[in-house]
Amino acid sequence: MALTVYEDRPAGRHAAIPSGSLFRRIYAPRASDALAFSISTYAMPLLVLTLTSSASLTGLAFALEWTPRIAAFVLAGNVVDRRGAAIVCFLASLGRSVVVGVSAVALTMLPRGTTETAVVLVLAAVTGTLSQFGFVANEAVGAVITRRKEARPHGIQAVLVGIDQTATVVGPLVAGFLLLAGPAWMLGFLSAVSLFAAVLGLQTPPTPLRAAAADGMGTGSGLRKGLRTLLKLPALGWLVAGLTCSNLALGLLQSASPVIVVENLGRSPASVGTMWSAAAVATLLAITCCRLALSRVDLWAVGVVSATLAAAACLALPQAPSYVSYTLLVAIFMAGDGGLTVVLRTVRSVVIPANALGATLSLTMLLLLLPFPAAGVLVALTPPPHLGRVVLGCAVLQAVALFVTFFRLRGAPALRMTADRS
Repeated sequence: MALTVYEDRPAGRHAAIPSGSLFRRIYAPRASDALAFSISTYAMPLLVLTLTSSASLTGLAFALEWTPRIAAFVLAGNVVDRRGAAIVCFLASLGRSVVVGVSAVALTMLPRGTTETAVVLVLAAVTGTLSQFGFVANEAVGAVITRRKEARPHGIQAVLVGIDQTATVVGPLVAGFLLLAGPAWMLGFLSAVSLFAAVLGLQTPPTPLRAAAADGMGTGSGLRKGLRTLLKLPALGWLVAGLTCSNLALGLLQSASPVIVVENLGRSPASVGTMWSAAAVATLLAITCCRLALSRVDLWAVGVVSATLAAAACLALPQAPSYVSYTLLVAIFMAGDGGLTVVLRTVRSVVIPANALGATLSLTMLLLLLPFPAAGVLVALTPPPHLGRVVLGCAVLQAVALFVTFFRLRGAPALRMTADRS
């Protein structure tokens, strides 16, 4: 995705930023799409487990949901560049609404068996792809607004992370309870939310961007440019490497938790949604604390505390004896992950050169997504009784990676910023 900014050369009628508040232009469209994104991400593996009672198929569904997202990533960025964020948000959300609605009707008519399972697995792949297009469009808008300095970088990124986590509070909780009424009810709700996101998506301010083809840069050269830029920015490079390892643990928890909670701990599908909603509340509190802390301490200190929380909680998860303790540890893990996300997004928004913004942003997002399908494959290949060992292995990898990352960055100027200097 080449998000090269040309403030004096708007790309067509969708390029101009309309008048109005940040809420109207940025936050409301982001919130509606984030809710649909959250339901899709957390509910699909749970839906597969509910229909098939198979841990392997649950992991496979998670991998199928994330693999197309990665494959479509650069294509999504190029489409956003050529057509504008508003139309991409609209079409992606509308397409997801139609696909999910048709699948809901199909599942009410099909008997339990192979055909029903195939429909759900294909649905996971399609919704994952469409969700990625909307996500890239919203990220592009957020990056350009940050560049225009309409608000402090850490403030915008904290609000965007907060919106995502608020959606994570509502999405899994609602999806889990709707699944008790039946899969068609959950899918029908997701279809309605996606349709609402499509309508609000038309409010998204398209970014004044030019397609990569306009300056002769193709997909491959765009990624190479992003890699060259990332190698010149050691602070960003180390953060991306550390959080990529951390995302393997996060992806494993997202894909394995339905199996662990339902099969190993003997709880209902609604309990899975409750767990993720509690974790999202903890993340919102952590983000609020980060915003307050950044007026007094620097990004490095916030990152160290967040990394310590995430690593300690993940290391303790395999020994959780009950659902309550498991939920508490997941909440602590997600709180730490939320703080790390604020640190990464803030650094990313201020250190990437304007002429390499899109290529580098695209590459960093791509690297951060790669662990998710890998986590789904791990769950698919691991028998449920042994999932705890896999979680422990990923937790050790995460702890080592985050320790090395922040040890190497202890003197990096980019992480010595406070809110007063950003």
